[in-house]
Amino acid sequence: MKLGIVGLPNVGKSTLFNSLTNAGALAANYPFATIDPNVGIVTVPDARVKHLGEMYHSKKVTPAVIEFVDIAGLVKGASKGEGLGNQFLANIRECDAIVHVVRCFEDPNVIHVDGNINPLRDIETINLELIFADIEVIDKRIAKVGKAVRMDKTYAKEAALLEKLKKLLEDGKMVKSYETDDEDELALLKGYALLTSKPTIYAANVAEDDLANDGADNAGVQAVREFAKGENSEVFVICAEIEAEISELEEDDKKAFLDDLGLEESGLDKLIKASYSLLGLISYLTCGEDESRAWTITRGMKAPQAAGKIHTDFERGFIKAEVVSYEALVECGSMTAAKEKGLVRMEGKDYVVQDGDVVLFRFNV
Repeated sequence: MKLGIVGLPNVGKSTLFNSLTNAGALAANYPFATIDPNVGIVTVPDARVKHLGEMYHSKKVTPAVIEFVDIAGLVKGASKGEGLGNQFLANIRECDAIVHVVRCFEDPNVIHVDGNINPLRDIETINLELIFADIEVIDKRIAKVGKAVRMDKTYAKEAALLEKLKKLLEDGKMVKSYETDDEDELALLKGYALLTSKPTIYAANVAEDDLANDGADNAGVQAVREFAKGENSEVFVICAEIEAEISELEEDDKKAFLDDLGLEESGLDKLIKASYSLLGLISYLTCGEDESRAWTITRGMKAPQAAGKIHTDFERGFIKAEVVSYEALVECGSMTAAKEKGLVRMEGKDYVVQDGDVVLFRFNV
């Protein structure tokens, strides 16, 4: 999973990126946790895979990971090349979702680029840049398809879709608001990789005082929540400065620090939950002496496709899957004991993998 972090200057975007990637940076399994200055890989906290590693004395424990991209250079006019312009926009196209950091705190020492704090105006500024960039992509595609349709009428459907999308964007709406069940249209939409089709998670960046009650008394946070509700986006409240402090602490100290603040989880934990929820993701587990590992898949995925996440041969030669729930396996203490109690099931090609399933795939190529 790849998430692009965006936001206007001085909203706390880079502070958040630095703290998230430092907090979850990997030392053992991914020695280059920071791939380049603005890309970081973070582990998904999952006590289940850690516990399986201990149960099986695994040589290696590999959690699921998220790649964060700190997308710099976004200012008003980015779609026309202002700031880092098109470089920024190209980075977003490769992401699965956008994490939009919105400033909801007052601080006279941190100047806002537009002079005052207005979260909805900031959201609109960035959304307009994404819309302008998408109109440019659509216009180029319309010109290309317009020529093709004169020679081949099979392009007529795409031409009609492009005109609908252009009208939508020119009305100031995001492509993700376009509703269709048509498989051909869905395939075309996926291929365009339009910026306004990306799911969005809003990170409402607040002062420390607003953190304990999750921004309930912050008018800016409430405005962002109302806006997000209208487009089925996720919102989580964060204090980038606090996250920076948390990222410097050892695991045991983190919990004590969060307790002192009256918090149950860090901003990174909130963001990961929001990401999984928004993108409809779950994790299944594999375990053994060599490695215990969490694999991220889309909710509703069937066993052969889930097996393909490990290796394409697993999907191609899929025979069956031995499945037991994580809870049942832990309670029994071993796969053998779980089998003796009849808790391990043999599932076929139509089985829909569930979150927390511990799976052994049988295949033949």
